[in-house]
Amino acid sequence: MNSIIHIPQAGPLKGVVHSIWQAEGEPSFQAEHIIPKGIVEIIFDLGDPGTTEVLIGNTAQKLPGCFINGFNTLPVQLQLPRQQNFLGIRFHPGMIKQLLGVPAGTFSNQVVDLCLVHPEYHPRWHQLAEADGFRQRVAIISNWFQPAAGNRSPQEEMLDAFLLNPYTEEYSVRNLARFLCYSSRQLSRKLYALTGMNTEDTLLYKRYLHAVHLMHTRDLSLTEVAFHSNFSDQSHFIRTFRSFAHLTPGDYRKMKGHMPGHFYQNVR
Repeated sequence: MNSIIHIPQAGPLKGVVHSIWQAEGEPSFQAEHIIPKGIVEIIFDLGDPGTTEVLIGNTAQKLPGCFINGFNTLPVQLQLPRQQNFLGIRFHPGMIKQLLGVPAGTFSNQVVDLCLVHPEYHPRWHQLAEADGFRQRVAIISNWFQPAAGNRSPQEEMLDAFLLNPYTEEYSVRNLARFLCYSSRQLSRKLYALTGMNTEDTLLYKRYLHAVHLMHTRDLSLTEVAFHSNFSDQSHFIRTFRSFAHLTPGDYRKMKGHMPGHFYQNVR
């Protein structure tokens, strides 16, 4: 299984796309579990679309050739084929409305076939499938989305930065609204459009995401993880983590893979 990632460092694309990644080859496992990661992605299945099964909550379906998935508050379970070739584009959340005409929160906890909603993504799938490797695919994606850069307010850019940053200061609803120059009501509407959550729920979600980040980057006890993620106590940490990941922090730590938010079962 080969994985590669490109993170735009400069230029217009940097304001639209957070990263572009590709995973191809034969996975050594049959089942992949992805706990909520706080990202918005468009993913192209360049292998054999319709052979990967996905379960989000109680909704099961086959993955289409091109789909979008927004901020999840439920875990995702994948049953993988023998061979896979996925290409993903992780976006700044605020760009989705500009690109697709609807906000990113529309796609929370679901997989939406973009070829049905926006027919232009069908020829885009073919263009990427026929490209000569990852570098050429990055160039193609740059040509698609670079023109969308700009025409965004500093507030919108700051809001995206807040959502994408794995760690942020501990804010109250009022203080975050003041920092981003919104009223509390405006901020709640903005965040709901982007994430499907109000401000208070988004702040709790950010604490959970920071805990996941720490479990992959720091050698800390779970008590220390809870403290550094600004949970009031260990029981609050465990209760919140379980509400999103559907398993305890201790269970996740035992099973976690090399990639934050992922663990694997049924080794081939």
